[in-house]
Amino acid sequence: MVLTDLHKGETAFIVRLAVDNEALKQRLLHLGVKEGKRVRLKAAMPFGGPVMIEVDGQAIGLRRKEASAIEVK
Repeated sequence: MVLTDLHKGETAFIVRLAVDNEALKQRLLHLGVKEGKRVRLKAAMPFGGPVMIEVDGQAIGLRRKEASAIEVK
């Protein structure tokens, strides 16, 4: 399952960051988006727009394509 499969308010744990862009992967790691972290989907904009997640109490906006590369369980 990937992050975009969650419904608003659901939580999950990050299993893997399958991000191809190394710079983006490093940015996510610096923001605290790491394997084993608990993540909550706060909002998902319609029509393929961005999503907002919460990790360690910090809200982070991601493009849907980037969010779909984050595997959760």
